[in-house]
Amino acid sequence: MPESLLTVAYLFASVLFILSLGGLSTQESARRGNLYGVVGMAIAIIATLLHPRMTAYGLSAGAVIGGAVVGAWLAARVAMTAMPELVAALHSFVGLAAVLVGVSTYLNPGVELSGGAHAVHAVEIYLDVAIGALTFTGSIIAWAKLKGSLSGKPLLLPGRHALNALVALTIIGLAVPFAMAPGASALPYLLVMSVLAGLLGVHLVMAIGGADMPVVVSLLNSYSGWTAAAAGFMLSNDLLIVTGALVGSSGAILSTIMCRAMNRSIWSVVFGGFGAAEGAAPAPGGPQGEYNIIDVDDLAASCRDAKSVVIIPGYGMAVAQAQAVVASFTRKLREAGKTVRFAIHPVAGRLPGHMNVLLAEAGLPYDIVLEMDEINGDLPATDLVLVIGANDIVNPGALDDPSSPIYGMPVLETWKARTTVVLKRGRGAGYAGVENPLFFKENTRMYLGDARGSMEKLVAAL
Repeated sequence: MPESLLTVAYLFASVLFILSLGGLSTQESARRGNLYGVVGMAIAIIATLLHPRMTAYGLSAGAVIGGAVVGAWLAARVAMTAMPELVAALHSFVGLAAVLVGVSTYLNPGVELSGGAHAVHAVEIYLDVAIGALTFTGSIIAWAKLKGSLSGKPLLLPGRHALNALVALTIIGLAVPFAMAPGASALPYLLVMSVLAGLLGVHLVMAIGGADMPVVVSLLNSYSGWTAAAAGFMLSNDLLIVTGALVGSSGAILSTIMCRAMNRSIWSVVFGGFGAAEGAAPAPGGPQGEYNIIDVDDLAASCRDAKSVVIIPGYGMAVAQAQAVVASFTRKLREAGKTVRFAIHPVAGRLPGHMNVLLAEAGLPYDIVLEMDEINGDLPATDLVLVIGANDIVNPGALDDPSSPIYGMPVLETWKARTTVVLKRGRGAGYAGVENPLFFKENTRMYLGDARGSMEKLVAAL
C-alpha cells in the first residue's frame, strides 16, 4: 500500500474513532458508537498489515487472530459484575505493550539518528515506557482490588507524598543521561526507570481506597490513552497519536466529572488516602439505632399503594445479577399505572456507567433512567424509594456529618421521600466502610437478603 493511501486509511479510522466516542456518549447511540469503533480498528489493522515495510506477516496474523480469539472468549464469559476488573486488566495490557514496544524500538530504531533528532526520539521512547510501566502496574493493583484479591483499604505509608515526589524526580533526572547517551548504550537507565515507574504505579493505586475505585478505573483509562499517544510519537504513527489523545483526554474529562460528582479534587484521588475496606466495621460507638424490618407482603402492599416509585441501584444489584428481575418488577408497576424511574449516582458500582449498562442489558427504557442531578429534586414528592444494593451513595452523613470520610460528597437524598426501603444482604458498612444513618431513620425500612432472591419474592407477591 502506498504511503499516501495508508495516511488516508489512518485518517478515516481516526474519524471513525471520533464518531465512536460521540456515539458512546448516550445510551441510545452506544451500539452505533461501538460499531464505528470496531470498523475503525479493522481498517487500522488491515492498513498496518499492508504497510510497505511490513514483512512479518506470520507473526502479525498470529497476534491478531490470537488476540481476537482471547477477546471473544473473555467477552462471552465475563459477567457484568466482573466488568470493572476486566477493564483494569485490559488497561494493564496497554501499558505492558507500550513498555515492550518502547524497549524494542530503542534497541532497534530502524534508522540511524544523531544529535537533536536522537535526543528527541529518546525522550519519546522514555515517556512511552515511563507512562506504560506506571499504567501496567497500577492497573494490576486496581484489578486485584476490584476482584477482591487485595483489600480496598488504602495503604498509607509515612511520608508517602515525599516518597512519590522523590521517585518522580529520579525518573525525570534519569531522562537526561538517557537522552544524551549515543546509540543504545543507555539501556540500563531505561530499565531502571521502568522499575521505578512500575513501583510508583503500585504505590499510587495502593494508596487509593475502595470508595474511589470507579475514578481510578477512569484515570487508568486516561493513562493508557496517553501511553498510546506517546507510542505514536515514538513510532511516527499518526493514528496512534490521534487515538491515544482521544482516549487520554476523554478519560481525563470523565475522571474530572466523577470527582466533581463526589465533591473532590482529582488530585485528592490521585494521591490517595480516602476510602476503606469493603464491609469494614462501623465507626466507634456501634450502630446508631435499630433497623425497621419489612417483610415481602408489607413491601408489596407499599408498592401497590405508591403512585410514584424511584429505584436506586448499586453494586449489590450487580453482584446478585438482579437486573432482569428488577426490570420485570418495573414492568409490573408500570402496567399497574405507577410512575417508575431509576436514579443513577455517578459513582454507583465499580465502574463509570456500571448501573446504566446493567439496566440497558435488562432492556429497560432509557428515558426512565435519570442521573442524580435530574432526579434529586423530585425525591421529596416520591411515595416509595427502593434502594437495591447501594450504600455510600445514599448516605445522609455525606451532607450533615463533618466527621464522615465521605463528607461533602453529593448523594441521592432518598430520606426525603415518604418511604424508603433498602434491600441489603446484611448489616455491614458499605465499600467506603462508613456507617449509614439512613438505615435507622423513621421512614426507612430494611428488606434483608440477596437482591435477586428478594426481588423475585417481591415480584411473586405482586
